[in-house]
Amino acid sequence: MSAEAMSAKAAGAETAGAETAGARAAGAEVTLLGVRHHGPGSARAVAAALAALQPDAVLIEGPPEADGLVAAAAEKEMVPPVALLAHVADDPARAAFWPFAEFSPEWVALRHALDAGVPVRFIDLPAAQSLALGPRGAEDAHGEDAQGGAAPGEGDPTVTGEGDTSGGDGASEEGEGSGVPGGTSGPAPVDPIAELAAAAGHPDPESWWEDAVEHRTPDGDPLAPFAALAEAMAALREHHPAERRDLVREAAMRQQVRAARRAGHRRIAVVCGAWHVPALAATPTVAHDRALLAELPKKLKVELTWVPWTHRRLSQHTGYGAGIDSPGWYHHLFTSPEQPVARWMTKVAELLRAEDHPVSSAHVIEAVRLADTLAAVRGRPLPGLTETLDAVRAVMCDGSDVALALVHRRLVVGDALGEVPDSVPAVPLQRDLTRLQRTLRLKPEAEPRDLVLDLRKDLDGERSRLLHRLRLLGLHWGRPSRDGVNSTGTFRETWQLCWEPEFSVRLVEAGQWGTTVRSAATGKAVADAANAELTALTALAEQCLLADLPDALPEVMRALADRAALDTDAGHLAAALPALVRTLRYGDVRATDTSALTAVAHGLAERLSLALPAACTGLDADGAAARRTELDAVHQAIALLGGDTAERWAGALAALAAREPHGGPATGVPGLLRGRAVRLLLDDGRLDAEEAGRRLGLVLSTASEPADAGGWVEGFVSGGGALLLHDPTLLGLLDAWLCGVPADAFTDLLPVLRRTFSSLETGVRHTIGSRVAAGPLTAPAGGSAPSAPLDEERADATTEVLALLLGVHVPQPRIPRQTDRRATA
Repeated sequence: MSAEAMSAKAAGAETAGAETAGARAAGAEVTLLGVRHHGPGSARAVAAALAALQPDAVLIEGPPEADGLVAAAAEKEMVPPVALLAHVADDPARAAFWPFAEFSPEWVALRHALDAGVPVRFIDLPAAQSLALGPRGAEDAHGEDAQGGAAPGEGDPTVTGEGDTSGGDGASEEGEGSGVPGGTSGPAPVDPIAELAAAAGHPDPESWWEDAVEHRTPDGDPLAPFAALAEAMAALREHHPAERRDLVREAAMRQQVRAARRAGHRRIAVVCGAWHVPALAATPTVAHDRALLAELPKKLKVELTWVPWTHRRLSQHTGYGAGIDSPGWYHHLFTSPEQPVARWMTKVAELLRAEDHPVSSAHVIEAVRLADTLAAVRGRPLPGLTETLDAVRAVMCDGSDVALALVHRRLVVGDALGEVPDSVPAVPLQRDLTRLQRTLRLKPEAEPRDLVLDLRKDLDGERSRLLHRLRLLGLHWGRPSRDGVNSTGTFRETWQLCWEPEFSVRLVEAGQWGTTVRSAATGKAVADAANAELTALTALAEQCLLADLPDALPEVMRALADRAALDTDAGHLAAALPALVRTLRYGDVRATDTSALTAVAHGLAERLSLALPAACTGLDADGAAARRTELDAVHQAIALLGGDTAERWAGALAALAAREPHGGPATGVPGLLRGRAVRLLLDDGRLDAEEAGRRLGLVLSTASEPADAGGWVEGFVSGGGALLLHDPTLLGLLDAWLCGVPADAFTDLLPVLRRTFSSLETGVRHTIGSRVAAGPLTAPAGGSAPSAPLDEERADATTEVLALLLGVHVPQPRIPRQTDRRATA
């Protein structure tokens, strides 16, 4: 067939008047309604066709195991978008979704059948076999279906591969064929919409499809559009044969149609992807179809249910071939058939006003006029999404893409989250989570939102424990914000909540650990502790405390003690100790018993004190930088532990600071670490400024290598440069050394020096520069900065404030009697 003929047949859908889609099967009225999944125009056309046909049975592309769940779609608590979830009973990670939106033709057909009281069946390949085949994913390089990202007819579900519950990305991980009978070879991928658009001479397939189908309302013969689309697909399949997987699926569909005819139904409506219509209209023998289906692998035991879905998930092409870019826009087209552009602009104006953008009614009127004008100039029957967004950007957003991005996120894609009734089958863990969500007043929402918790309140404490337990299960409904649980010494947590449909799969998978959120989190923590490394175990212990899992903590602590006793790597010990100390500190805030952790924490600190000097020997620049970071973290942690542990750690730092790089970097301690040890001792008051200046002078002498001296200065100065301002001796020594560094060595030192001083506060850097520029830096005779005379009156004024901060009781001065006051005067 020529391109001109295909274009004419596709464009003349409304006036074709042809016999229904080649769809009158011999001996029965079987009407095939080929659709594009999630297309509002297809959904309206299906509604009109079903109203005219009044079928006594409706067959829909989907897994037949879901026939027992269709009645739930009629309940008022069922609010799309929703999805059918199928998972392997003994391997919940192997799962698949069949999403439905309000504007999905399949959902319209399902609701029509339920409202009319006629039987409705799903007729695609059973989920037990499609999951055994594995996900379609190698038909093209992008992991999308062979008929294109949004091709009419590609109804493969969103499939999560083994161990993958990310919502379909597993589809792109499988090789071609993926268990499909017939081997790995197959026809080249084809995008039906792109082919039809090219035949019509249109460069943009999506715009052509919107103009030809989505923006048109059925008029005249409601079956004419399906006839034209069926002829176009038949012509395409002559030049682009179907893949083996599609042939198997179509054989299963024909078997289901035959079963409906044998059941005595005379007016059968079949709603399926348009790509499958020519194959379903054909009449191969029963033996031919049975031979295809006999090659399928053995069925798996699967379980199905309904789960909430989101518009945002509909907009992602993760394995599901009918992913669409603008579900919010399509929902608007379907629900607002009258004056869709004007109503859309009103929604945009309402959104922008809520975000404090100055938008008036005049803006709305001008935006509608501009969108209509753009559509006329571009030769489109109605303004599409491109025209409306161009008008919004120009009129309402003043050309700003920032405001337009808000419109795209909130309206074009949308944040709708579906709901399913309680009558739908669910695993016990899902039911427990639903109960907790209602009790704690935490409603799942698709749009991210912040939640601030005050742990001193019982309700907020329970919310925090729930979110932490879900994180242990790998269900990150809530993610801690920067100022949230990291501030473990406070009573405040900040979370960002965002519900994802894939959480339904993870809940099913987590059901192996327990039937409630608490028991499942406990079981998962105990199982993780069996094989976790030391660093992971300390983090796991902290999570168990945050999640309030007293049954899991002893097992985790036992494993932690065993790993700590056997692990000799100083890096592992240094990474583990800060997490343990944070856990101890956080346990105090939550009134949780952390005595079991105390002995382990002190034991790690003792071993680190002994291993520190040797662990800092023979490191290169990158290793020294990493060790310096660990040194700071461990020092802060041990300072919180206090007692004899802190004293022994101070001795280890003193030993480290006294080491010299004898024998070169291979056997010595880098200057970065020695300088850092001196600075930590100085800040703790275990080293006075005079001694620190002496050591700085030794390092900056001509006997030291400039590179080693530069590293020492970096370790000493970084973390706070105010020390140089308060002690001119140190600043003078540093200035004299810099002036005496040879030119060739200074070039090598420059990156280190720039990194060192760039870490200082802006005000400190400016003050240091001003003092150096003022002239030579000379220290007073005593080697310390001159001090101003003490102002006793001003000092006394701060006594009460300092006492309050330090928690020290200061006796109040006695108020003199009247005679004393006169004597004093």
